Amino acid sequence: MKSKMNQLFVEKKSVHVLYAYHGVKSYIEQVCNFIEQGVANEQYTILIENDRLYPMILKELQNKLTEQELDYVHHINSFDFYFSSGSYHPPAIHEYFKKMVAPFVENKLSFRSWAHVEWASMEEPLHLIEDFEKIVDDAVNDLSFPLICAYNGDRMPDYLINILMETHPYVLMDDQFTSSKQYLG
Repeated sequence: MKSKMNQLFVEKKSVHVLYAYHGVKSYIEQVCNFIEQGVANEQYTILIENDRLYPMILKELQNKLTEQELDYVHHINSFDFYFSSGSYHPPAIHEYFKKMVAPFVENKLSFRSWAHVEWASMEEPLHLIEDFEKIVDDAVNDLSFPLICAYNGDRMPDYLINILMETHPYVLMDDQFTSSKQYLG
């Protein structure tokens, strides 16, 4: 599974993956593997992660990577990222992302991104996530980089699952990596 996905990241470059995780331990394993594969391929990783999990991820990476290799990891606080305009507003998030990746694009540096997507409650307007994921899918194809969007599988109602399956061409769920049959790209 992992080798198929990583091979796709190297060969295709523009890869947008939905990752529905179950449990913090497997989540940390996946994100660390993603970063390690990036380092092995001399790709920077833009890690959009919360302040609760980032120290655990960093600790794991410090056990596996050198100081020089850790320079390939660029952490962005997920709360700052998603709420840069004061609310979850997809166009503002897109602008923030463009500013964030500009140095990589301008300097022709290869990069990948991991975005942990969270929300406070199921009352959040989930249609905004659909708008955001469509914008992100276009950005992945325009800028040609691999992106994993990680969602807690235990907090995904059916309506959200359908939206995410329609906006991600690839899916990593229950350790299975597949193409989404529902993708509307």
